[in-house]
Parts: sequence; C-alpha cells; structure tokens
Amino acid sequence: MSRAIVFGCAGTALSDEERAFFADVDPYGFILFARNIESREQVRALVGELRGCVSHPHAPVLIDQEGGRVRRMRPPHWRDYLAPGVFTDAFATKPQEALDAFALSAELMAADLYEIGIDVDCVPMLDVRQPESDKQVIGDRALGDDPQTVIRLGEAMVAGIERAGVCGVIKHMPGHGRSVVDSHLDLPRIEASAEELRGVDYEPFRHFADRVPYGMTGHLLYTALDADRPSTLSPAVVQDVIRGEIGFDGLLFTDDISMGALSEARGGGPIGDRSRRSIEAGCDVLLHCNGDMTEMRAVAEAVGALDGDALRRADVADAHRAKLAADRRPLDADAQAARLEALLADLRG
Repeated sequence: MSRAIVFGCAGTALSDEERAFFADVDPYGFILFARNIESREQVRALVGELRGCVSHPHAPVLIDQEGGRVRRMRPPHWRDYLAPGVFTDAFATKPQEALDAFALSAELMAADLYEIGIDVDCVPMLDVRQPESDKQVIGDRALGDDPQTVIRLGEAMVAGIERAGVCGVIKHMPGHGRSVVDSHLDLPRIEASAEELRGVDYEPFRHFADRVPYGMTGHLLYTALDADRPSTLSPAVVQDVIRGEIGFDGLLFTDDISMGALSEARGGGPIGDRSRRSIEAGCDVLLHCNGDMTEMRAVAEAVGALDGDALRRADVADAHRAKLAADRRPLDADAQAARLEALLADLRG
C-alpha cells in the first residue's frame, strides 16, 4: 500500500540509490522541479522511471507550473506563460476577456504537462493578496485582492487545466495572502483575527472545497487559531478550520516539509518529528521536495501507509484524475496559442 508521501528527486534521471529507495518505500507520488527538467523526451522518461518504481501504476506526478515566476518548464522547449497577475489586472476592466484568456493559457500550460506524463499541477493558488503581503512571496502569483475575484479566476484556471486532463491542487490553506515573510526561509506570523480570516481568507477555499480533490497547507502561524503551532502541525487549524470551517474533505498535502518555516530553529523539530506531527495534526500526505536522500529516509521512517480516511480520499482523487484523462479534449496547440495571443492583444489594447 502506498506510503503517505510525495517525494522529489535529485536530478534529470534516477540514481540506482533513488530507484531502490522509492521501490522500497513506495510513496504515493512524486513532484518535479526545474532541476529535474531538461527536455520533453527526458522528462517523459523520468516520469516513466518514477512510476515504474512504485506499486501504484498511476501514481500522481506533481509540478508547480503557475505561469510567470513560478514555472518549472520554460522556453525553449515549452511556451512562455504569463503570470496570473496579468489576468488579474485585466479582469478589473475586461472581466470576460480576462477569464477567457486565463482559461486558455491554463489549458495550454496543462497540455504541455499532460504530453509528458505530468497529471497534477499545483494550481490554483487561492490566497487572497493583502496590501501588506510580501510581493516576492505573493505578488503577481495572486489571483486577486478580494475573494470573489480569486474565485472567478480560480474557476477559469481549474476549467482550463481540467480540459487538458490535468488535476489541480488548491493552495495554501487556510490562506497565505497576508504573509510578509517567505515561508521557504522563515515562519510567517499572521495576527489577523479569526473573524477577518473567515471573512476573507477562507472564502475561495470554501468555494473549491468540493470541486478539487487535492489541497495543500501553508506553513504559517495564525495567532488567533493556534498561537503555538504552525498551521501544518496544528490540529486546530487542520481539523477545525480546513476540515471543519472550510469543509475540505479532499486529500490534504502539506507544503514542502523541508521548508524553513518548519525548521528546528522555528520550533518544527527534526524533519522526522515534524513529518509525524503533520500527520497527527490531520494532514494526509507529506510533501518532501528537495531530493535529499538523508532527509527522505528520515521522512519515510516517520510516516506510514495511506489508510482510513486518507486512503479513501486518495481513491477519490485517483478516480477524478482518471476521469479527467478519459474526458480530455483534443487540442490544436499552435492554433490555440495564436488565439491566446489575439486575446492578450485585445486585453492590452
């Protein structure tokens, strides 16, 4: 039975050590980064290698391909895709045109993924951007500054990627839009009241709670929800807020468990301890991204197989991915890319 982990790998092909480790541990899935990306043929082969290591024949392979700054796949092998913020800005004056263009951009981007075997894109990012948020952390990655704009653009993005046969991941629950520091490096401290969070941050996640079968936590300390534990390690946040108030019953990934926000210096403890604590808090699957073998072994020792509600949620998500693959529509990528350029020209005009 699959282990409750999604792992990264170190390079553009698996080492013998990685291959043996993944076969022994049997993770639920994998995630790719720029260090793993070289060409279409190479990525397709790597995805096949990864899936060949594990018992699940259709193990999910994830990537962060948002457009703009957050793109693991870039020219010259793939098209260039604009940041979500470009469409957010256009939505203010030409809402329908912006939605159409964003959905098409998302579909083309997802078609690139599906072609090489990647079937999960970690989008949409549903964090409602606040004025004080760090521009490098959120900035033009955001779909909007208010919940309804985020919801409308999020719907367009999900529709686009699903037409191409790719499943999304709603992130970062219960909301990263107030962060003024980068959780890759430090632990963001959010001082907003529970009422403020309910009125703004939770709304997009509530809207998509029954729509997308995968979700992801953010690593933040919400003082009004749990003054002592970051959200990923907090039963109060995971169970009472994400499962309870937001109503998400999909498969819940942690954000990368190796990030600085959960480091020993920030109170997260050794990586094995924080891995165990995140599962105890109510997360279903650990995300470990950096490909470090020593860390991966510690995570694997701390985390068991998918079972109970987590296994049920994984089965639902797997069925959703299978249906998207079966229903995907043919796409004339060159013709649709030309159409997207025409839509973008209209938005700029």
